[in-house]
Formats: sequence, C-alpha cells, structure tokens
Amino acid sequence: QVQLQESGPGLVKPSQTLSLTCTVSGASITRLFYVASWFRQVPGKEREGISCIKRGNGVIWYRDSVKGRFNISSANKNLVYLQMNNLKPEDTADYYCAAGPTRPGTSWMKSRLFFDYWGQGTQVIVSS
Repeated sequence: QVQLQESGPGLVKPSQTLSLTCTVSGASITRLFYVASWFRQVPGKEREGISCIKRGNGVIWYRDSVKGRFNISSANKNLVYLQMNNLKPEDTADYYCAAGPTRPGTSWMKSRLFFDYWGQGTQVIVSS
C-alpha cells in the first residue's frame, strides 16, 4: 500500500524560509522510477502543481510563480523535500505531496490527473 505523508507545516513571515518533507512508503511505487510532486490549494481554487521531480533521471519542473524561490529535491526513494524561500502571502495554501508513474516530458506535471497517490496535506500560512 502506497502512503505519502507531509510534514513541516508552519506559520512564517513574508521573506522567510520553510521546508516541507514528504515521506513515501510502499514497495509498489518505491521500487519504480516514479515522479514526486508538490501541489497546493487555497479554498475555492483548483489544486495546482508547483514543483515535480522525476526520481529516475532527476528532471525537475517548477511553476513560474515559484521558480527561483522554491527548490525540490529527493534524498532517496522515500523522501522528497520542498524548500520554500522568500515566501510571500500568496504562497499561503494547503500543500500536498503526490506521486505517480513517470512519463516523457514535463508539460503534464502541473495537472493532478497524472498522479495516483496523495498525502493528506499540510498547511502553510505566510503572514506578517
């Protein structure tokens, strides 16, 4: 059974840094070259993909709004990190970790449709 668990929720001030961790378990996915992604959602809006990493070849994608501020990395097949620098109030959201099979290219990474497994989400609030 595949399970994803986010950790690292927080309340931070604008311009500060916060790191999130996603722990991935379940032999059915960790034995494969899977893709791990971070999404976020605010009430009343669609869940949007913000960053993704292919575990097999290290290809990384970022949404334009976070490019240059957020960094995704993966220590091993069970851990995926999202370091968020220079946070802004508009980054306030519930953040979700997701995983799924890898595919060619990166254009599909922004869509939740291509991810089979999800964490329960963790709240990030950026406020002065």
